[in-house]
This record gives sequence, structure tokens and C-alpha cells, in this order.
Amino acid sequence: MINLDKIKFNQDGLIPAIVQDVYTNEVLMLAYMNKESLQKTLTTGKTCFWSRSRQELWIKGDTSGHYQLVKEIFLDCDADTLLIKVEQTGGKACHTGERSCFHYALDAEGNLKKDLEGGLGILEKLSNLIEDRKINPPEKSYVAYLFEKGQDKILKKVGEEASEVIIASKNNSKEEIIYETADLFFHTLVLLKYHNLELKEIYQELGKRRK
Repeated sequence: MINLDKIKFNQDGLIPAIVQDVYTNEVLMLAYMNKESLQKTLTTGKTCFWSRSRQELWIKGDTSGHYQLVKEIFLDCDADTLLIKVEQTGGKACHTGERSCFHYALDAEGNLKKDLEGGLGILEKLSNLIEDRKINPPEKSYVAYLFEKGQDKILKKVGEEASEVIIASKNNSKEEIIYETADLFFHTLVLLKYHNLELKEIYQELGKRRK
């Protein structure tokens, strides 16, 4: 048995657990744990929660295959909330198919709207879309066209976009720099998928350099 004496579970024996992407710090979801599910999370290395509606344990990913591999667990200063940093496999934490459960924005009037601005997870969303286009190429898809033409075409586009970023910088145009950098990011993601590389591998390399 794992010693959980310092954790303050509520009157129902539960504690809220905020799940966060370990690489991007994007908040993916919030769920509840009891002592048994927390112990199972610690021993298996995968998030396990307590379903308040079904009154049973559930391991995130058992149905979808999108498991959450636990990297770090933190307890807040009041000892009544957990922060769990995970590697989100499959790229989707929400049962609706979205990467994060927090995909609606609340405006100043209190109205809900779909968050289309991206935020921290936009590169992951775009990377997943590119991979889908690679595996299931639709007609008239620019991404599918790039993969069909192959490595040389993709490399040419990366080179062109890098040059455009340089020109935009020399022009001292913030708008051009933003636009061309977005193009460079996009085509670099295509290049990564061509080589079957994941964004997390880039994040890991950057993490090593930071240390």
C-alpha cells in the first residue's frame, strides 16, 4: 500500500485531479480520484480515475486507446487537489475527439464559443491533422499532394519558407514574420511526419538542451 495520509480527500473520498500535458503545459482535463484509483495510477503509470456517474474505476484510454502516461504528480499547498503531468498518447484527451476537454471559450457576455485560436495545443492538433492526411489522403488535399511528391518537394517548401522568414525579418515587418513563420512551422511539421517523427521528440530534445 502507498502512503497517502497527507492527501485530503473530500467527504466523498475523492480529490480533483487536473491533467496537464508534460511537454506543452496545456490543461487537458479534470477528473476525480479516490485512494484506490490514485494507487492504481501510481503503480501502473497510467491515469486511473473514479467515475462519479458509474461508481467505478476507469483507466483513461482503455476505450479509445489514448492513454495518459504519468510523468509527474504534484499536490497543491492545501493538499486537496492533484496536478498530474502526462504524455498524452493518441493526441486526444477529450471523449468528443478534441485534444483538450477545455475547447470552449467564455466571452465577456457569458456566451460559449468554440476556441479556434489554438493556444498551446495548436501544433499538436495540426500535427495530428497532417498525420491523418498522410494515412487517409483526401482528394485535392495540399498535404496529401506534398506526401505524394515526396521528400524533395517537402524539403524545397521548407527551404522556401525559411527564406521567406529571412526576407520578412529583413523587411522589419511583424505581419510578414508571423505569416511566414506559420508557413515554416506548417511545412516543418509535414517534414517531421514524413520521417514518422513526433513533436514530443522535439520537445524532449529542447528539454535536454535547457538542462
